[in-house]
Amino acid sequence: MNMFMSANEIREKYLSFFESKGHLRLPSFSLIPKNDKSLLLINAGMAPLKQYFLGIEEPPKKRITTCQKCIRTPDIERVGKTARHATFFEMLGNFSFGDYFKREAITWAWEFVTEVLKLPKDRLWVTIYQDDNEAFDIWYNEIGVEAERIVRMGKEDNFWEIGTGPCGPCSEIYYDRGPEKGCGKETCGIGCDCDRYVEFWNLVFTQFDKDENGNYNKLKNPNIDTGMGLERIAAIMQGVDSLFDIDTVKYIRDRVCEIANVKYGDSKEVDVSIRVITDHIRGSSFMITDGILPSNEGRGYVLRRLIRRASRHGRLLGIKSAFLHEVVDAVVEMFKGAYPELENRKEYIKKVLFNEESRFLKTIDNGLELLEQEIENIKKSKTSILSSEVVFKLYDTYGFPIDLTKEIAAENNLVVDEEGFNLLMEKQKERSREARKDLENVGWKETSFDFEDLPPTEFLGYNTLYTNANIIKIFSENEEVSKLEEGNEGILILNKTTFYAESGGQLADKGIIKTPFATCIVTDVKKGPKGVILHYVKVLNGWIEINMQVETIVDEGKRKSTSRNHTATHLLHKALRTILGEHATQSGSLVSDERLRFDFTHYQPLTNEQIKEIENIVNRVILSAIDIEKIETDLNSAIKMGATALFDEKYSNNVRVIKVSDFSMELCGGTHVDNTGEIGLFKIISEGSVSAGIRRIEAITGEKVFNLLVNYENILDQLKNNLKVNSYDEITKKITMLEEKIEEYEDKIKYYKLLQIEQYIEDISKNKEVINNFNIYLLKTDTYDIETTKLIIDRIKEKDSKGIIISFVIAEEKITVIIASTKETVKRGVNCGKLVQQVSEILGGKGGGRPDFAQGGGKEKDKINDAINYVKKQISNLLQ
Repeated sequence: MNMFMSANEIREKYLSFFESKGHLRLPSFSLIPKNDKSLLLINAGMAPLKQYFLGIEEPPKKRITTCQKCIRTPDIERVGKTARHATFFEMLGNFSFGDYFKREAITWAWEFVTEVLKLPKDRLWVTIYQDDNEAFDIWYNEIGVEAERIVRMGKEDNFWEIGTGPCGPCSEIYYDRGPEKGCGKETCGIGCDCDRYVEFWNLVFTQFDKDENGNYNKLKNPNIDTGMGLERIAAIMQGVDSLFDIDTVKYIRDRVCEIANVKYGDSKEVDVSIRVITDHIRGSSFMITDGILPSNEGRGYVLRRLIRRASRHGRLLGIKSAFLHEVVDAVVEMFKGAYPELENRKEYIKKVLFNEESRFLKTIDNGLELLEQEIENIKKSKTSILSSEVVFKLYDTYGFPIDLTKEIAAENNLVVDEEGFNLLMEKQKERSREARKDLENVGWKETSFDFEDLPPTEFLGYNTLYTNANIIKIFSENEEVSKLEEGNEGILILNKTTFYAESGGQLADKGIIKTPFATCIVTDVKKGPKGVILHYVKVLNGWIEINMQVETIVDEGKRKSTSRNHTATHLLHKALRTILGEHATQSGSLVSDERLRFDFTHYQPLTNEQIKEIENIVNRVILSAIDIEKIETDLNSAIKMGATALFDEKYSNNVRVIKVSDFSMELCGGTHVDNTGEIGLFKIISEGSVSAGIRRIEAITGEKVFNLLVNYENILDQLKNNLKVNSYDEITKKITMLEEKIEEYEDKIKYYKLLQIEQYIEDISKNKEVINNFNIYLLKTDTYDIETTKLIIDRIKEKDSKGIIISFVIAEEKITVIIASTKETVKRGVNCGKLVQQVSEILGGKGGGRPDFAQGGGKEKDKINDAINYVKKQISNLLQ
């Protein structure tokens, strides 16, 4: 029975199926975790949704479905050596946050598998947790799976838990590939290590909350978390034995073979290299697309490992030059339908890969030569340990990740002194730790505040800066209180507010909350759990208490300035992508009333011309005075409209789209102006690097630009007066004229200085000491600096092939010793490096250098004559 279905078709059928069951389809989240310090990279479909499962954030809908791109690296050394292991994979998932539970999850899974994928029922098996009679009842009595095809398994296999917290039993669906794929043993069945029974879908029923005492307490609202590996189900549907044989991956694999001029399946060693490159180029392309760049730390190090491991396997296939960028087109072709950002950033991905691989190739030959020589030496000595010093040198000098060195060592039956390597790393250099953003707005987490059953705060601040509200709760010094008096600080929770809480890079509003009896200054506003807004206040006068009616008054000037900067951020984002390419996407931002800060992915500094072009684009849109549309809609509709969504942001189902005609359209919950003309002017004040591949622009708008221009005008007026010119246009002409005069005077000074040097050389030549046809010149000066002294030394060496120059440059703080000799004197045994070292010790200092030139010195001026006598005596002994 032919079941073939392409991987792209399976993905779309899955997402569409669960959309038909009331699920919100979300695009894959970025591989960079958001608000999760526990993960380096997203490694499972549920990982980006963790905040929803924990109840920290409200999901956009209680039913969600995704196809999540994932990276897992614990088994990276096994990738390529087997046909099963991969670093990059896609995880299909459907999730319920306190909505449906086991019955629906099981029923829909069976419906999708048997009616959409049309897998034969007699090939399907299921497993359940040994004590989960509820799951058995659904599978047996409602779905109709035979009892002998429902296998009960223990906690290790069918119960999901990590320490304390939410956990629960699992139910897995297996596909029987037939006895010909099995081991032939009578005991062969579910759980056997052979390739016959393949688990492809795991349904997790999160129904318990495990406490610190090991008790499993029932959750009030149990959740559903399912995961089905797209590559694994595609292999089943396409009747192939390996993920490297499914259509999307095979297409990339074939391109690798074409470039390397090899055939897959002819050689075990060649196949390993083909698989490594195929997997790693897929993972690398997605990582770079999400803004990760090669580095020596964190997720950047993971990317560097993938690129360099793939490059080395290219060398094993006979590819001598950078080639990984040539495979990118194949990756994009296969995945652009589901991940359009790949196509938008294709050229950027290629450039990053080419630059990284080219840098690696410059040193790989020397590094491999060193490693091969060391391996040969070890084998001769009959030991099996590769020293930490060699491993560190390969890392530090030749750019070899330790994992690559370990892999090559293992191929030669050697082990690496990893502990010693780690010690050397700590001693040699302080490695910059990857700065991970702190969880946004988590001040409330460190408190014992009770937010249970609080309604979300109604935000009215888009349309007004003032409203009347009621105080629902008051917190002070980590406790709930009923009242705040003059001088007290605390947190107010209101039923509604006009204050914008810090989020999306936009800082919180400032202003006051007042009653007829009190005035409170609002120092900060943050988002709490489930839509509750926290107002941090200080009571300036009077008192406030629970249930009191208050007036919220947002500082209008600061709000308007912040809104100007936020809208300008959207215009800047679009201008950057227009000038630099679609890869220049936002990786962070800060919007305040003073300025805007925008971080974006780009691999090199912007030129002055690019900065001017970006400013011109933004200012043209501002001066066009375009009305801004603020559209409230659901997330799916917004994405279908073409609104730009940030990969690392989580959006609710009800979203706000900020549209500037056909120029820009982004999902954004921040505050914005109504017309671009309100921004006034836009000016970039700085551009620089934040980290590898991340640039930062800081800019100002409106009145701040006007003030800057006034300041510039004042500077120009001062310049005009100082240069004694009549207009600004004449300033540059006058400066150019002065520069030419300075150059002319410097040439004259240089000429007279050379004349002076020649005269000085003539004077000291009269007192030179001659030993066996060699001439010793002594310079002892407090007139000339070190650079001039070096000029004198060079001039003497040009004139006298048998000269030795001993110079002492005397300054207030110390004496500098410079000794130089010609080739002839070096041949006679004069070593300036050793002489300077010895003379410097006499003067209480240090020094050294080459045999023909060396420099040092000390601070003990009273020893200068001893030093002169010593060095002359040493030279005299050598030249006799």
